[in-house]
Amino acid sequence: MNLNKLFLNYCKKNNLEVNPNQIILIKQLNKFYKLNFNKSFFKKLLSQKKSKLGFYLHGDVGVGKTMILNFFYDNLKFTKQRLHFNEFMIRFHEFIFKNKGNKKENIIDKFVNKLKKNYELIYFDEFQVTNIVDAMILGNLFKKMFDKNIKVLFSSNIKINDLYKDGLQRDQFLPFIKIIKNKCYQEKLTIEEDYRKSQNNKNERFLYPLNEVTNFKVNKYFRQITKNISMKERVLTIKGRKFIIKNYYDGISRFDFKDLCAKNIGAEDYIKIAQTCNFIIIENIPNFNNDNSNQQQRFITLIDVLYEKSIPLMITSQSKLDLLSSSMNLKQFFKRTISRLYELTSIKYNYL
Repeated sequence: MNLNKLFLNYCKKNNLEVNPNQIILIKQLNKFYKLNFNKSFFKKLLSQKKSKLGFYLHGDVGVGKTMILNFFYDNLKFTKQRLHFNEFMIRFHEFIFKNKGNKKENIIDKFVNKLKKNYELIYFDEFQVTNIVDAMILGNLFKKMFDKNIKVLFSSNIKINDLYKDGLQRDQFLPFIKIIKNKCYQEKLTIEEDYRKSQNNKNERFLYPLNEVTNFKVNKYFRQITKNISMKERVLTIKGRKFIIKNYYDGISRFDFKDLCAKNIGAEDYIKIAQTCNFIIIENIPNFNNDNSNQQQRFITLIDVLYEKSIPLMITSQSKLDLLSSSMNLKQFFKRTISRLYELTSIKYNYL
């Protein structure tokens, strides 16, 4: 596979500007591919100890990490899966719960064996660790995945050494960092401009401030897209819990920020919402600080899920998008949220 030629053709076809740093990265991905997938049986035996099974790409928001790894992933011709890390861990915990009575086989071994049976490679977009429960088990889980020769792609805003930085009991997370550093090639992609903030991604559906003019605009747009559609309350069931969407119009939903982020809900709920809706309005986004950081963490998770599922949004906010404030601990993660909101409220994700 000539990855460099394929990438240049891909950029030309999609009218994308080619950046020299992206070309360097493509060459590194091509090397990773040749070492792990494009080898004879004897070459595999000779290079097994030298070849690393993972590729960890980090860099600032909006530099094109996801675009390049998606391109690479799409050109791989074998069993694979692309997952947001939240979704992967939800599946893992569900598997643990369903198999907790099985004493004959280690549950993590059983989970990894199932992965190996179905996939040769797994791709985690926007990898991050914020949950202490996940942090404690990742070392053992990924060690077993690599032991089974499962290849892994990661994209992240954070370099490996800074994962779960300042997290509770981080010393117990350090074995995972050691495993990832030993088993993964680590590359950084640097580009000066956030492509999601370009003129082509003008965020025309992010409205501010919270006043009568903004309310008039969002109500007018809402009437346009729901014309001749009847409102029906939609009840979602997540692990026995019920989540009610009151303003539901055949895939179009309208929420207040507090309905989504001030209640005790999380990634599982947001995934179910994303599976149910194809356009979402979220009103009354506040500025964030240390006092409402839990709400901000839910909002970050929500936008990650909606971005993964490519759900177009309309937002009303207290402040201009670039001026939304953040709690201290979530500043780095919130940069990604801001960048993704540019795209999800842009003409690229138009609904009308």
